[in-house]
Amino acid sequence: MTQVIVLNGGSSSGKSGLARCLQAVLPDPWLAFGVDTLIQGMPASMSGSEAGIEIAPDGGVAVGASFRALEEAWIEGISAMVRAGARVIVDEVFLGGAASQQRWQKALGGLRVLWVGVRCEGAVAAGREVARGDRVTGMAEAQADLVHQGVRYDLEVDTTHAEALECARIIAAHVH
Repeated sequence: MTQVIVLNGGSSSGKSGLARCLQAVLPDPWLAFGVDTLIQGMPASMSGSEAGIEIAPDGGVAVGASFRALEEAWIEGISAMVRAGARVIVDEVFLGGAASQQRWQKALGGLRVLWVGVRCEGAVAAGREVARGDRVTGMAEAQADLVHQGVRYDLEVDTTHAEALECARIIAAHVH
């Protein structure tokens, strides 16, 4: 039985809404955690810090050693929850493409994972980004294709024109 669903997509691609819809359509309770939760949990001093996370005016993102250390602990913590019996949906942004996926694969080794690519055309994600008002302009466009480079998926959905609920139902059909 699937224990973890990893949703990978760029900023404003619809991952968070998709995770909420999955929680609604899946028959059992699933926890949902996003990389935004990790970032919000970090001390303010790590924002804009070379060791933490820096978001450039054009939306580019750079992370340092302290961020990576906390991220590793977070990934291991999610893995521990799954090993303790929780089912988890992870809302992620693989800025490092295949290398980001490998960090998760290492931690989730031996678990049944459904890897889902969440695609959205850059222009559409950029429009959502502006409408949200809580993102740096340019982040969605910059990440739209970058996060999928070298990543292997069991399934891909495209939220460009499809509603989150429709995509959630497609994903749910692949959860065994």
